[in-house]
Amino acid sequence: MLLPATLSFGSYTSLAATPTHQAEKTALLHLPFRSPSLVFSSNTNFNFKVGLQPNSLFLNRNKNFKTSVAVQSDQVGSSDPAEKEVAKKYYFIVANAKFMLDEEEHFQEQLCERLRLFEERNMEQDFWLVIEPKFLDKFPNITKRLRRPAVALVSTNRVWITFMKLRLDRVLSENFEADSLEEALASTPTKIEFQKPENWVAPYPKYEYGWWEPFLFQASSKTEA
Repeated sequence: MLLPATLSFGSYTSLAATPTHQAEKTALLHLPFRSPSLVFSSNTNFNFKVGLQPNSLFLNRNKNFKTSVAVQSDQVGSSDPAEKEVAKKYYFIVANAKFMLDEEEHFQEQLCERLRLFEERNMEQDFWLVIEPKFLDKFPNITKRLRRPAVALVSTNRVWITFMKLRLDRVLSENFEADSLEEALASTPTKIEFQKPENWVAPYPKYEYGWWEPFLFQASSKTEA
């Protein structure tokens, strides 16, 4: 006859069959004992019950437990190729072309300095000029305050656009989403002409007409190609 005995291992408790004499005890210790391979979380309590047959293992769960699952490395971080690209947000400031391209000299200086910085650090350009941008149709409250033709500075960098708005002052600012860069920077072909001032009193020459062309999206696309 076997009597139940309680064995404690940390937070785990098991009930094992204890033989009534030494011979049965010795025979029991030499019998093979097989247990399933399980991985439990450290805060899980459970009981092992071993009956007359030492090869039998029954698990009495007191609460849920976690098991480890093997995952192939090529499955980690994989994405569905059919997943649609998330629309990107673009920020802009806009004003009439006369102010942006002919009167505000600080604007040209800021763009040239930023472009030089990007080239020195081998960074991808994230700002463009757009003459008569099509996205303005989404902002009637802005278009009714604009003289045309209009020019917008568009970027994916919200902080820098905020800085440029404060720097130039007399501009309007907003943001929008687009599925592609081509959609965001689409424009209506417009010819821009400025009259040369009769008296130029500044000690430096006036910026040449067309200085803004390297910052247009079409020009940057040809350079990258």
